[in-house]
Order: sequence, then C-alpha cells, then structure tokens
Amino acid sequence: MQMGPIRMAPGVYWVGSMDWDRRLFDEFIPLPDGTSYNSYLLKGEEKVALIDGVDPTKEGELMENLEALGVKRLDYIVSNHAEQDHSGAIPRVLEAYPEAKVVTNAKCASLLKDLLHIPDDRFLLVGEGDELALGGKTLEFYLTPWAHWPETMVTYLKEDRILFTCDLFGAHLATSSIFAEEGDRLLDDAKRYYAEIMMPFRMTIRRNLEKVSKLDVGFIAPSHGPVYRNPSFILDAYRDWVGDDVKNEVVIPYVSMHGSTRKLVSYFVGKLVERGIKAKPFNLTKSDLGELAMALVDAATVVIGTPMVLTGVHPLVLYAAYVVKLLRPKARFLSMIGSYGWGGRFVEQLQETLKGLKAEFIKPVIVKGYPREDDFKELERLADDIKERHELVVKR
Repeated sequence: MQMGPIRMAPGVYWVGSMDWDRRLFDEFIPLPDGTSYNSYLLKGEEKVALIDGVDPTKEGELMENLEALGVKRLDYIVSNHAEQDHSGAIPRVLEAYPEAKVVTNAKCASLLKDLLHIPDDRFLLVGEGDELALGGKTLEFYLTPWAHWPETMVTYLKEDRILFTCDLFGAHLATSSIFAEEGDRLLDDAKRYYAEIMMPFRMTIRRNLEKVSKLDVGFIAPSHGPVYRNPSFILDAYRDWVGDDVKNEVVIPYVSMHGSTRKLVSYFVGKLVERGIKAKPFNLTKSDLGELAMALVDAATVVIGTPMVLTGVHPLVLYAAYVVKLLRPKARFLSMIGSYGWGGRFVEQLQETLKGLKAEFIKPVIVKGYPREDDFKELERLADDIKERHELVVKR
C-alpha cells in the first residue's frame, strides 16, 4: 500500500509514507485512523532539499520515492524536529547522498547527535529568520520551541508560500490523498492530535501561533496528516484550542468495581444535565484515552470518580489522573466522587497526583459503601457548586 511521489507545486513533492496499520504511538496513544510520515522534496534551480524524514520503519518507501523522482544529488536535509518518527530515516538518506548536509538549529543538532549519532561535519546550523537559497526557491527558518520539544522549528518556502511545520498542526490520519478534506472528521483527528501531544504546551504554542500567522502562508504542510490548502481551517481551530475560553462541560473519568461509584456517577450526570451543564462520563475500563484527551480540551471542570482499592485510588483512575496532569488542560475546576469500604486516603492521593494544575479543587463527595439519601443530596450540592462557578467563567 505504498504511495508514490505526489506533486504539490512546481518542484515541490510529497515523498513520505502512509502508515495504514499503525494503531499505537509512543506505546500509549491509540491511532484509530493510522498515521502518516510526511517528507517533502524541493527541487530548486541549483540545489535540492528534503524537508524532514520518516519513521525508520518506512525509510525504504522514502528512498524509493526519491529514486522515482530521479534524485541523483541531495544537497540538504532539513530537520525541523529530532524525534525519530521524523528523523529516524536521516542516517539512511545521508548514506545514500554523502554530499548532503543536515540543516537545523543548534538544539536540534545536539539531539540528533545523541539520538542518531550523526557526526558534527554533516550539519549546517541555522537560526531565527535565516535563509537558504536553492535557486528560485528560498527557505526561511523560524524557531518554535516547545511545540512540542525544545528544539522544534518550522521552515517556510517563500516563493510557493508553503509552511512546513512538522508536528505543529498535525493529525494522526492515513488517507489516500495528501490534501485536507475539510470537515468534522478531519477536525476531530486534528483535535485529538492536539489534545494528546500539543495541549501540554498550550501557552508556548499560542506564542508560536502568533509568529507563524505573520507569514504569508498559502499551504500548511505538517509531518503527520494532510496538507492544508486553506490554512485558516487549522489556524482558527488552534486559536480556539489554545485560548483561555472554556465550555459549560464537565468531564468525568471513572471506574466502578461493585456499582457504588457507578451509581454516584449516574446520578451526578443527571443532576448536571438538569442544570444545563453538558456531562461527558468516561468509563476508564472501556474508554479510548484519545477521546478522553479530546474532551479535556474545552471542559471547564473535571470530576474524577473512583472506588477505594486497599487504601488508595483505583490504579486505572490514578493512571488517568496522571495523564490529566501531563496534558495540563485549561479546566478551571477539579473535584472527586468516590466510594470506600473501611478507610484510606484516596482524596489526598488524588490531590497530590493533580498538584500543579491551575484549577480550584471543589469539595468532593465521598461515600462509605453504597450511596444513601444524604449522599445524593451532596451530589446535588456539588452540581450546584459547579453551576455557580461555570456562570462566572463560561462565555455564553
């Protein structure tokens, strides 16, 4: 199922790989729609450059695409980001084209030396705003640190108005077309990618978004997912996601072992809906981690539900709480509902796990055994507390 080179503009070609079968990324991120590793070849009048590589498992496809285009000489390999799904094929390309130089910034070069053992003399270092002429095609380089590693940058092809962004604006999606087919499915894939990978760096991405928005961009070409011929589609979505506005939503990741926590969650969801609040419960024994991450992008509140296991939080809930802390959503409020048998300190354990998030912790509802009438009244109190706070922070 290999795809051959695809012409994007005069002298500009997609030469990457579609990974239709991959279902797990970084050994924990689900990939329901596979992914792509986009690499781009630029043929100038004097020089030839490759923008990013592919995952090492697909380097054979990259080399075949370069051969299909008759590439006998390669002058530059631009590395926007050192992570191996984009850089892993670079040693193979350098071996095939011994005259080529790896063009990147100093931080990225340092990482590439550590990860791939590329020698010093194979690098050409660039900095903010530097240009590289290919003959009729000019590359400009802009540093975008922490989108999502400290060394990331973007490359702008001035004459063709193409911005090569590597992971920024990406989507884990394998398709038979490299160009974006705008719609809800693509927006969901892009949002899922943002939630799982980019959301922890929301504030720095906001600043980088301002930087790239000043360029005259006609195409956005990331290294995962489709190429955007209408840049505003993805730029507008990112402006929304990285902004501070939250929605009148409560995300409820939970586990129930014997039905007590499930009863609490079910009753609580009903009371939220009665108050005009959108509830999004996720049974962690059945839910997709990516769906949970997407829900966290906009929600004003996260309420975690757990039973007691021995003297602590259920392991699946603890894992989910740790993921929430890693993703650092913009939720304004946190709370907890749960059931215990003989005692323990699971509230304190959960608070410690979530420490560092800039969110107010609302008084939780903790029940001994199966919930009673007074416990249901406490759930109504929690729903009222959330409604009152949402009225202050959610834009209508």
